Amino acid sequence: MSAFKLSPLKKLEIILEGEHREFATGLLDRADVKGYTIVGNLSGKGSQGFYEGHLMFNEDDALIMIIVAVPPNLVDALLEGFQPFFEAHSGVIFVSDIQVGRPVKFMA
Repeated sequence: MSAFKLSPLKKLEIILEGEHREFATGLLDRADVKGYTIVGNLSGKGSQGFYEGHLMFNEDDALIMIIVAVPPNLVDALLEGFQPFFEAHSGVIFVSDIQVGRPVKFMA
């Protein structure tokens, strides 16, 4: 029996206001990222204070997190693309090392 083979990738967790969803997904699409997951209505506390995760008027008023797994060589370009945005808007990007099975699902 063969062992399940894992391959190294990087995970980006991008947290920003929902009104900026199209900017973030557009940047990921232009970088030929194969896919991402969007989690809405986040709650939490940061330097801007406490954010309540329920919808007030529409999804644009809540925080979202976009989770994406990418090859390590794509991380610097993505961070460079997001840098001007985060200089003008609140939010954060977490980058971590991950291992995935079926890496073909994440490669452009």
